[in-house]
Amino acid sequence: MQVLKFGGSSVAHSDAIKRICSLLEKKPKGRYAIIVSALGNITDQLIQCGKLASERRNIYKNILEEIEIRHINIIRELFPITYQSHLISWIKKNLNDLESLCDGIFQVEELSKRSLDKIMSFGELSSSFLIAEKLKQIGLDAICKDSRDLIITDSQFGCAQVDFITSNHHIIQFFREKTSEYIVLPGFIGSTLENETTTLGRGGSDYTASILASAISSSLLEIWTDVSGMMTANPKIVNQAFPIKEISYEEAMELSHFGAKVIYPPTIHPAMKKHIPIQIKNTFSPIDPGTLIYINKNTNISQPVTGISGIQNMALLTLEGSGMVGIPGYSKRLFEALSREKINVIFITQSSSEHSITTGIHETDIIKAKTVIDSEFSQEIHQRRLDPLRIEKNLCIIAVVGDNMKNLHGTSGKMFSALGRNSINVRAIAQGSTEKNISAVIRKTDFKKALNTLHEAFFESPPKQINLFICGVGKVGSKLMEQIDQQQNYLLEELKLQVRVIGLANSKKMYFNDHGINLSDWEENISQKGINMNIYSFMEKVWKFNLRNSLFVDNTASKEMAMTYDKFLKNGIGVITCNKIACSSDYDHYKKLKTLSRHFKAPFLFETNVGASLPVISTLNDLINSGDKINKIEAVLSGSLNFIFNHFLGKKSFLEVVKEAQLKGYTEPDPRIDLSGRDVMRKILILARECGCPLELSDIHHKSFLPETCLNSSSIEFFYQKLHKYRDYFFKIRNEAEKYKKRLRFIARYENGIASVGLESVKQIHPFFQLEGKDNMVLYNTYRYDEQPLIIKGAGAGAEVTASGVFSDIIKATK
Repeated sequence: MQVLKFGGSSVAHSDAIKRICSLLEKKPKGRYAIIVSALGNITDQLIQCGKLASERRNIYKNILEEIEIRHINIIRELFPITYQSHLISWIKKNLNDLESLCDGIFQVEELSKRSLDKIMSFGELSSSFLIAEKLKQIGLDAICKDSRDLIITDSQFGCAQVDFITSNHHIIQFFREKTSEYIVLPGFIGSTLENETTTLGRGGSDYTASILASAISSSLLEIWTDVSGMMTANPKIVNQAFPIKEISYEEAMELSHFGAKVIYPPTIHPAMKKHIPIQIKNTFSPIDPGTLIYINKNTNISQPVTGISGIQNMALLTLEGSGMVGIPGYSKRLFEALSREKINVIFITQSSSEHSITTGIHETDIIKAKTVIDSEFSQEIHQRRLDPLRIEKNLCIIAVVGDNMKNLHGTSGKMFSALGRNSINVRAIAQGSTEKNISAVIRKTDFKKALNTLHEAFFESPPKQINLFICGVGKVGSKLMEQIDQQQNYLLEELKLQVRVIGLANSKKMYFNDHGINLSDWEENISQKGINMNIYSFMEKVWKFNLRNSLFVDNTASKEMAMTYDKFLKNGIGVITCNKIACSSDYDHYKKLKTLSRHFKAPFLFETNVGASLPVISTLNDLINSGDKINKIEAVLSGSLNFIFNHFLGKKSFLEVVKEAQLKGYTEPDPRIDLSGRDVMRKILILARECGCPLELSDIHHKSFLPETCLNSSSIEFFYQKLHKYRDYFFKIRNEAEKYKKRLRFIARYENGIASVGLESVKQIHPFFQLEGKDNMVLYNTYRYDEQPLIIKGAGAGAEVTASGVFSDIIKATK
């Protein structure tokens, strides 16, 4: 004989009954015990009736009228007219009894647990009655039996304890006497020996099914609900969660204890005692395999973790003090005190020195727990043998569960490494002696992030999800968006990376989408749906999202933006930037950012600070990390200046060439930044610092080729006027170089702790002589590259190549 339980509050009542009856018609011939929970969320309405009655509000009668109308409509929808009269009479009689009970509550102005159990029983009774009647109407041999006649409990109303000996005797005797093929019983309810209605607590209908299955030694217990089985994690929090096909009783109990609400621990015990398999199925999708819970699942040694779950709104209580060391009885007294107040202990850990005991409880129990513990240990606290109870709130617990964890090394290491990489601080840890569960207490704000991080670590073969928050969508930023959009399929298929842009900002607006911004219409979204941009508001949004594998990308030239990097790094969010200001600011600030990056394991990459997409910084780091010594660096580091001096030919004036470079996007919007040489100073400073030299920007020797009045121009327009005024001066510089068959190059140098920049004329034999267009070139003269320098050459300016350099850093950061 099989036991089937049907429930699921998300379905409409009549639709649920039709679906259940359809499923039962398709079952093979045999005997079935059918347990029914209150369908259609009617229990919530019944609870509301009781509360309103106790608060002297006559509107509870309106709710009872709604329930009556709802049931009558269901009857008229499900049954032919000849069947309807006695069904409606049954419903009205029970509702009249219910109204009389609510009237009594109204008079005494008090809702007891005993009365509430009686009220709530109506939902299960009506649902099971209607299903049994529908089965009979479609020609099946069905009867309805009141579970209160079979399941006997104590008088702990609200969550009664089952008397298994008496209940099993009643159940076995009943099923021996009744030979009907379909026996429909309400779940969730029982009764005392005095025939008072009781309820079995959360998951009570599943528990009813398990009690019956155990009593009659059923071959299988099927629980039909509105999900396709137990999931690897909560699918409302982890989008990638998937059903678990097979799971052991112990694993199911561990996951359900830590928040997996598909099944509750009490349901498993009776079935486990008789080794009865439990199959969880989806009423809406019966072809889905669901989850099979039984004693010997097919183990997969390579997959140590079966599921991940967690409990929110938790608090830690820590009792500590030197007076505990070596003195027996403290643990006993602590847990007895909590037990007296019926406070459930979720989590326990104790230091090996016996100096402290930490327990986890629900936040709702904090006041009760503190009162009872302070009272129990008042003498020890007064004598300072114990410290006052320490309470930590706003916490949660996550649990990684699996039978195979004990057979594979490194599971806990993998767990804590994944959490650490995403800056999720672990407050406390516990692992049972069976090694089926590793639990960690973390901040409540990290709950979603932690579940997704651990699910990715243990269950998701690539792709790895990368979440980007991008500031600056001008020339470089828009090209970056275009490149990410073009490469998404490649990244997914070849690198197994799912790159999502979650936040975007320009100087005026910012826009966020936690599912990822559509890169084909981001401009429209930011202009129409964006809110006013403020860097601190932007950061608050990023903190609030708290997504794993997050990266902040700065495509601006803003000093305010550059000064926020430390805040991102402290929150474990990597920083990718083409903004040179941070790395060329005070040396102490530069070192602080590097230190924060290492400490919080958050990448800080700024390859595009020097040479756009050229691997200038990464090559330098590779040389140093491999033990090479940098003797000298010579470099042309300004693509804009190189373009300008390469095109300063014939009759073209210097002003005309500068305007051409600006029009092509090779210079900054303000060309004075490039022509002043300050940009090159920043670049050589960054290279010197990457070599380990603690230089400041003021330490760099700079001989400007611009007249002083040009440098001090108050506006771009005035600057252009000055360039026109000094046209002969610039022609003279060019002609002097051409006279000796040389070419003008703005060169940066670093050697022996000294850095300099300036305009020079180079001979034909020098590598810089042949530099074309906007190309950059860097010469590394090292211990290993002594006779011939290591040369890096290529385009060093332009939005597209800079964007590709930023993109490359994003991909590096994912590793």
